[in-house]
Amino acid sequence: MQTTSDDVTEYVTVLIGGQLFGLPISRVQDVFMPDRLTRVPLSHPDIAGVLNLRGRIVTAIDMRIRLGLAREKDAKPAMAVGIESRGESYGLLIDSVGEVLKLSPESREQNPINLDPRWSRVSAGVHRLDGQLMVILDVDSVLAMGGEQMAA
Repeated sequence: MQTTSDDVTEYVTVLIGGQLFGLPISRVQDVFMPDRLTRVPLSHPDIAGVLNLRGRIVTAIDMRIRLGLAREKDAKPAMAVGIESRGESYGLLIDSVGEVLKLSPESREQNPINLDPRWSRVSAGVHRLDGQLMVILDVDSVLAMGGEQMAA
């Protein structure tokens, strides 16, 4: 099978709790700095609040909490990745955003058996990079987790 230059998947890379994650660029609407979050009373702890982004109401999800990681002390999320699902806008709060990587689908692997269970629930596979493992973030699984937690 020949690999053409068009036969690649682009990922926006982000760091969450020191782990490298990749979001398929086709799911990313924008990257922004969250400003003036408004808490939502009685919401699940991983819902950081809502904000107005260019006239849209965006639900901000704290990815550290959603992934079962500790909050950084006294640190505001520096960045957010904007996504849309079923007509709703979300901002995934992350520690930092990296570069856009173009990777061949052939280098994608199944989740390793020793992958942290918190990450394997939201992983669509992994790519082994130079000395680093990039977990492909399954955006739909991340959003579904919130529904399960809120319904519980």
